[in-house]
Amino acid sequence: MANVCVSVSDEMKGKLDKFETVNWSAVARQAFANEISKLELMDKLTSKSKATDKDIQELSKKVKAGIAKWHNERV
Repeated sequence: MANVCVSVSDEMKGKLDKFETVNWSAVARQAFANEISKLELMDKLTSKSKATDKDIQELSKKVKAGIAKWHNERV
C-alpha cells in the first residue's frame, strides 16, 4: 500500500489528537474515495460536452445569481 502525506494546521492536529481512538487514516481514505467517486461521475457526465470554459463561467454566474435571488426572497 502506498503512503500519502497530508499537512494540517496545528489547530487541526490538536483537534485530531483529542480523538485518539479514531483511525484518521481510514477516515482520510474514505474521504479520498468519496471525492474520487464524485470526480469520476463528473468526468463521465461531462466527457462528451462541448462546453467551453467561457460557457461554464457564464453558467456559473447565472446559477450563483439565481441562488442569491432565491435566498434574498426568503429573508
